[in-house]
Amino acid sequence: MSTIKFKIVTPERTVYSDAIGQLTIPTMEGEITVLPGHIPIISVLVPGELMVKKDGEEVAMAVSGGMVEVRKNEITVLADTAERAEEIDLARAEEARAKAEKIKEEKIRMDDVEYAAAVAALLERNLARIRVAKKHLTKRGMRIE
Repeated sequence: MSTIKFKIVTPERTVYSDAIGQLTIPTMEGEITVLPGHIPIISVLVPGELMVKKDGEEVAMAVSGGMVEVRKNEITVLADTAERAEEIDLARAEEARAKAEKIKEEKIRMDDVEYAAAVAALLERNLARIRVAKKHLTKRGMRIE
């Protein structure tokens, strides 16, 4: 079976680095799946779930944005933030989402576009973390309330 070298890094650490079979990535153009032999691309990541498949196993990660480059059977993701599903503290993510929604409700002004964009990005990031964590926990047979 053919593989692709894959590495995802954030400013703080290397989150994952290995040879994989396929990668599904959330981009501005939509979700794309990269297989061995994929054409070279550079794209912008959006908040969402990044899914690695290797030897029949899946590794889910929540990403908040960044860049992806595919070239010569090598994928490099430079992510603003990235967490493996098992690393996500669901309670903290829910709390952060609630705080962002409260800030949005209390202070949003139609003329303050920059503020609205910042709050929306915070909400989107935490919603992605929550979706990935819940999906991962459900697959492992854990109950989610």
